Amino acid sequence: MSGPASVPVDASRGRERGRFITLEGVEGAGKTTQREAIAGFLRESGVDVLVTREPGGSDIAERIRGLLLDPTNAGMHGDAELLLMFAARAEHIHQRIRPALASGVWVLCDRFTDATYAYQGGGRGVDQARIATLEQLVQGALRPDLTLLFDLPADVGLARARGRSAPDRFESETLQFFERVRACYLARATQEPQRLVRVDANRALDVVTRDAVAAVRSHLLSARAVGP
Repeated sequence: MSGPASVPVDASRGRERGRFITLEGVEGAGKTTQREAIAGFLRESGVDVLVTREPGGSDIAERIRGLLLDPTNAGMHGDAELLLMFAARAEHIHQRIRPALASGVWVLCDRFTDATYAYQGGGRGVDQARIATLEQLVQGALRPDLTLLFDLPADVGLARARGRSAPDRFESETLQFFERVRACYLARATQEPQRLVRVDANRALDVVTRDAVAAVRSHLLSARAVGP
């Protein structure tokens, strides 16, 4: 896997900009477990890491997360859901992600805008052009440097998710919903193979971790080879 052509430098601080890594996948794909393993690998490699999540990641964004995941809000309109996702993202970016990247910290985030394309676009049927408009408005040029897609059959993931706790508003959706989500994720991986790396999550945990860490190691080596 090839790395970016250059590593941006924050001129005000004179430090290399941190890298932005996101983890994606349907419910039950094991992202949270893999996030901790990847964060541990990066720290052992001498990298400062901010571990965060979406929706959420900052005080106001976490409150919005509560609205989005609350199963009593089952009747939420699709437009309200989409706008709340990006409202939370705007807070998260301005409060935590951009400051961390500018100071040279690598950001490791459980879900980002690929999830919006997959869940609101693929799952809900929202026009992806509308999502792209909000993406540009809220993020500007900010995009992940590397995205790991932890992929497994939707029925397997849903069974895992529902077996660990009471389902939230998204986990309560139908299998067909999650099959559309997965299909959208896979389509995005095909469209952006240099950024979005598929990891087969329907295997033993240690094997999944090995492949995920290998992808991040490759990205780290590429970043260090290019230098400031």
